[in-house]
Amino acid sequence: MKLLEGKVAIVTGGSRDIGRSCAVKLGEAGCRVVVNYNSNRTAAGETVSAVEAAGSKAIAIKGDMTQKADVESLVAETIKAYNDKIHILVNNVGGLVARKNLAEMDEKFFNHVMALNVNSTFLATQATVPHMPVGGSIINLASQAGRDGGGGGASAYSASKGAVITFTRSMAKELGPKGIRCNALCPGMIDTTFHDIFTPDAVRRSVEASVPLRRQGHPDDCADLVVYLASDKSSYVTGASIDINGGMSFS
Repeated sequence: MKLLEGKVAIVTGGSRDIGRSCAVKLGEAGCRVVVNYNSNRTAAGETVSAVEAAGSKAIAIKGDMTQKADVESLVAETIKAYNDKIHILVNNVGGLVARKNLAEMDEKFFNHVMALNVNSTFLATQATVPHMPVGGSIINLASQAGRDGGGGGASAYSASKGAVITFTRSMAKELGPKGIRCNALCPGMIDTTFHDIFTPDAVRRSVEASVPLRRQGHPDDCADLVVYLASDKSSYVTGASIDINGGMSFS
């Protein structure tokens, strides 16, 4: 029997990179997966195909996770599709949006970054928890930037990811008596579209040369940890924000 046989998992922002790897790895472990996406239907379909190739069921559901109505629709469609509880929620939606220093940021930009990273996590958690059984697991994607303030022009992003870490701890305390665990990942340099866009190649090569493991992380490195946190193998782990950065930083 597979580690997560028969369980239902929602992965927000599951169309590419870490989200896609999480969806596929959860599928390999036996989950029936919902791949949430906002704009790229084709990429979401590719994730679904990859989960199916791994031997499990998957569907793609469109929705903006910063909008309450879309989040509630995602949850309702998930329950309808699989006629079951939701056992696992991976809050992966998020992004830096742009690098802006304090003088360059306006309130609209700051609020957008916070909504993308924090509100999405809050809304998806709030909508899903009533449909989670004892043993449910929530995994939030935070960031090393939430611990150390991030690189130049990333203050809004770093603040939002710091909020995700604290929200994770609060949810662990609140939901623990219900038998639901909540943990977070704090990835460092992972080889994703995020860094293709926002991190100069010279910086990436410098990081590779300086971290103890001498490489960037792969989305699968994060996804393997997500599967562990989703499973009963981590049944006494909650409220943790786990570093996954090749030894770049310790907390």
